[in-house]
Formats: sequence, C-alpha cells, structure tokens
Amino acid sequence: MTRHQGRHFLNIPGPSPVPERVLRAMDMPVIDHRSAEFAALGKAVLDGSKAIFKTSSDVIIFPSSGTGAWEAAIVNTLSPGDKVLMVETGHFATLWRQMAARWGIEVDFIPGDWRRGVDPAMIEEKLTQDKAHAFKAVMVVHNETSTGATSRIGEVRAAIDRAKHPALLMIDTISGLGSADFRFDEWQVDVAVSCSQKGFMLPPGLGFNAISAKARAAAKTNKMPRSYWDWEEMLKPNANGFFPYTPATNLLYGLREAIAMLLEEGLDQVFARHQRLAAATRAAVNHWGLEVLCQEPKDFSPVLTAVLMPPGYDADQFRKVVLDNYNMSLGSGLSKVAGKVFRIGHLGECNELTLMAALTGVEMGLRVAGVPHRSGGVDAAMKLLEERPQGNAGSHLKAVGT
Repeated sequence: MTRHQGRHFLNIPGPSPVPERVLRAMDMPVIDHRSAEFAALGKAVLDGSKAIFKTSSDVIIFPSSGTGAWEAAIVNTLSPGDKVLMVETGHFATLWRQMAARWGIEVDFIPGDWRRGVDPAMIEEKLTQDKAHAFKAVMVVHNETSTGATSRIGEVRAAIDRAKHPALLMIDTISGLGSADFRFDEWQVDVAVSCSQKGFMLPPGLGFNAISAKARAAAKTNKMPRSYWDWEEMLKPNANGFFPYTPATNLLYGLREAIAMLLEEGLDQVFARHQRLAAATRAAVNHWGLEVLCQEPKDFSPVLTAVLMPPGYDADQFRKVVLDNYNMSLGSGLSKVAGKVFRIGHLGECNELTLMAALTGVEMGLRVAGVPHRSGGVDAAMKLLEERPQGNAGSHLKAVGT
C-alpha cells in the first residue's frame, strides 16, 4: 500500500469533507439525552434544519442513513397497492423504485438515459392522463448523484398544478440540500428526504424528513406498518426537543454547528459558490476534451460533475492511478455507468483552492494513466474563476494601488 504525506483529498460526491469547526463541535462528552441541556440542543437542530429546507413545516431527524429516510417517507404516506410516478434519472432513482416495490407499491417508472434530469412535461402528460387520480405520489430525485444532473423541482410542481392532480410531491434531496437551491414551502413539496453527509458537511448517520401538513394527514390514514420510522412517535417528544429513543447526540452537536456555518455564509451565497465551482470544473473537463455525462445545460449539477472516459479506457483504473499517485479519491461510476465515468465532488467545504487541487490531481492522473486529453484544463478552470471573482477582491486591490 502506498504511503502518503499530507492530507487525503476526498473529492467524491459524499460523504463530503467535514470542516474543522464541525469536528471540534462534535468533540464533546456524551450527555444525558433526557436532560434540559439536551432539550436545548434538540430544539436548536430541529428548528435550524427548517431554515435549510426553507420551510416552516416539521423536520424529523432519524439516526439513519438517507436510505432509512427514504423508507420513512414511503411507510408514512403510502399503502400497499398504491400507484406512484417516478423517473429514471439514474442509479438512486432506480434504488428508490426498488424500495417502493418491496413495500408493495406499484411504480410507473418513466425511462431515462441517465444524462439529464426530469422532464416536467412528461410528468404533466402522465398526470393529465390519470383522470381517476390513481397516482398517490410523484417521487423525484432532486440531484442525481450518480450522473451529475439536477432536476428542476419548481417546474415539476408547476406541472403537477397544471394537471390539477392531488398527488403528493416527494423529493429525494439527499445530495442537493445545502448545496443546490431547494425551497420546500415555495415549491409545495410534501416530503423531502435528506441526510447528514452531503451538504450538511457531517459524517454519515442522520436522516431527515421534512413533511407538509398534507403528508402528515396522509400518514394518519395510510395502511403501511411502521414502528421505528413512525412520524407521530417522533413528533410527540420533538415538540420539547427530545426523541423517543437514543439519538445520535454528538452528530447533533455537529449539525448545530453546520447549520450555523451555512446560515453565516447565507444560503444564496452557498448555492452561488457551488455553481461557480461546478462551472469551473466543466470548463476543465471540456478543455481536456472529455465529455460531461449530463447533456442538458439547465440540469448541470452544482454538487458534482460526472465525466465520461474515452472509449477503451476504464474509469476505475484511472481512479486507482489518481489515488495511488496523488492520494485523492474520486467517485466511481454506479451500475449502468460503472467503469465508464468518474465523478468529481465539489460540494460542502469546498472553495477555489481546494477545487484547483482536485482538478490538478485529475489532470496529472490523466497524464500518468495515459488517457488521451488536452493539457491546460486547470488553467481553463482558473480563468473562469478569475473572470467571475467572489466578492470585491479585485476592486479592493486596485484601490490600494492608486
């Protein structure tokens, strides 16, 4: 095994690097989860999470992965035999479909090519044809982590409204929340699923459900069995800052700090930073002569960029070359695109200099691995960032020199 000095560069699209502030916040002794001290922490993170989802509705936090939060969304709102509408945007949409099927849900799965987000017009067409309102939910992945395509949820909501359909709108924003613009209330989302290790910049271990009044009403009449995932069992103690079972206390300390960091920067600034870094990454990829997997510019993800390897070159072998030589992890291709793409994560605690390091590692890796490319991709990314500076640094320097 190769031994490296210096930091490891984690440039997969989640888990994302955990900031020092969050690590220090978690470095606390475990406290009594029935104490007044814990209640203050619980209320802080439950209320603070609402700001990140942009909602005044309830947010429930489970000690779980995002997959657990998916299951909670299903078992609290749907019944066996219900019909739902989903779209094949990539690997994670496919997994959500498989989970729904295991619970006895009938899924109408609109096929896709894994190279773009949801087409709202197709949603509208399907719902308009559903005169009997058989569809109980529309279930969409906000940011498809396997492909680097982000679906336009506001337009999906508009499509549902034009069809005058009562279906619940259920969104997987596992890799989108905190990195890509998401507006639970404005877009009238009914259930939003997320987790801790992406835009929240935490270790894995927390799953989130944001729920509307409409979704909570559905949970009171649906027929799906649940115990651990039951929303009502969580909401009762949550009202006072507590949980019905032992919570992940130290992760909640980290969550409180992560929320503070996001709100200090300002969510709009957070989203703009991610967009800039994504654009710089695509500039590098295009200059190298490689192809971005996502083909629809309106759907380009601010969270990650998936890059197609040239024919005859294996993405996993390339990732191994980068890891062995430069101590950097890149995301692998999943299921249909396994071995065909590598993914560059640029989410969470990422800025211009950390991105430049990642892109430099990729360009050096392309050279060492013998992958055909045009050198200078890092310069192309740097040029884009210089043309779109963050803040007013340039004007300040000019003023100093006069």
